[in-house]
Amino acid sequence: MPQSYRVAILGATGAVGTELLELLAQRNFPVAGLRLLASPRSAGQSLVFQGESLQVEAVNEQSFEGVDLVLASAGGSISKAWAPKAVAAGAVVIDNSSAFRMDPAVPLVVPEVNPQTAAAHQGIIANPNCTTILMVVAVYPLHRVQPVQRIVAATYQSASGAGARAMEEVKTQSLAILNGQAPQPEVFPYPLAFNLFPHNSALNDLGYCEEEMKMVNETRKILGAPDLRITATCVRVPVLRAHSEAINLEFARPFSVAEAREILTQAAGVKLVENWQTNYFPMPIDASGQDDVLVGRIRQDISNPNGLELWLSGDQIRKGAALNAVQIAELLVEQDLIRPTLTAAIAGT
Repeated sequence: MPQSYRVAILGATGAVGTELLELLAQRNFPVAGLRLLASPRSAGQSLVFQGESLQVEAVNEQSFEGVDLVLASAGGSISKAWAPKAVAAGAVVIDNSSAFRMDPAVPLVVPEVNPQTAAAHQGIIANPNCTTILMVVAVYPLHRVQPVQRIVAATYQSASGAGARAMEEVKTQSLAILNGQAPQPEVFPYPLAFNLFPHNSALNDLGYCEEEMKMVNETRKILGAPDLRITATCVRVPVLRAHSEAINLEFARPFSVAEAREILTQAAGVKLVENWQTNYFPMPIDASGQDDVLVGRIRQDISNPNGLELWLSGDQIRKGAALNAVQIAELLVEQDLIRPTLTAAIAGT
C-alpha cells in the first residue's frame, strides 16, 4: 500500500495557504490526515479539502503532534517561533517565509534547479522568494549549458506578493479612482491602482531594498554560485497575482538565440510564449493560474555580444510560492525523505 502522510498547513487561510490546500488535492498528494492552522483570529473558519469541510485551528504547542509534514506560509516571525517546535515533534517543515532561506544548514530548493540539495535537510527546507523562483526556473536551463556570468533583473510585481488583503486593496482603489474618489492605501504605503512604485521593503545602505537583495543572495545560493554578479530593481505594479521580469544575461561567450530558444522549449517548468508577428509575449493575465513560467521575447543584447535578453511572467501565488512548496514535498516523498510518525491520526480527518 502506498505510503501517505499527515500534513499540516500553517497559515491556512492566507492566499498561499488556500492555494496549498487546492494543490494538495489537485496533485493527489498522499495525505493521510490534514490539519489547518492559523492565528487565533482565523480559528474557527472552515475550508474544504476533497469535498470535506475542515475547521481551522489556532496554532498551539500541541498542533504538530502526529504530523509528518508542515507546509508553512505565515510570515517569518511565525515560522521562527513554530518551525523548530514542529521539527522537534518529528515533522519536516517546508517554509515559505524568509526566516531560514540564507541559513547555511537549510536547503533552499527549486525542484527544477537543485533537487539534490533537499536530501541535506535537518528538518527544515526553505521555499525561495517568488521573484527568485520564477527567474531561476527560466535561467537555470541556460546556465547549465553555459554558466551565467552576470544577471541584471527588473521585476514587475503583482499585489499578490503582499497577500490577499493587498489584492483586494487594488480592486477597491481602482473602483474609487473610476468613481472620482481618492484611493486610500492601507496595505501598501502608496496607492497601487493605476500606479507603480519601487518595491516598498526596507532599504539598505547601498540603496537596495530587501526584495532586491533576496534575489541576489538566494539566486547565488540556489545556483551554487556565490560570486555570481547580479543586480535587481524590483517594482510594484497594479497587477493582481502574476509577476513579470525583464532579465539580461551575460555569458563568457556568445549564446545564440536559436539555441536558447530550443533549450527553453524543452526545459521543465517553462513554457515558451513568442509570436513575433503579433508582438505577443508572456503576460500576467496569461500566467495567472498556470503552473509553468511563461518565457519569451528571447533576443540578442545589442550592447553586448555575449548577452541575452529574456522576458517572463509567472503566477506568484502558484509557482512563486504554493506550487514550489508542494513540488518540494513531492520530491521528499519520491526520495523517501519524510519519516511518517506512528502516532494516532490527526483528529477531524
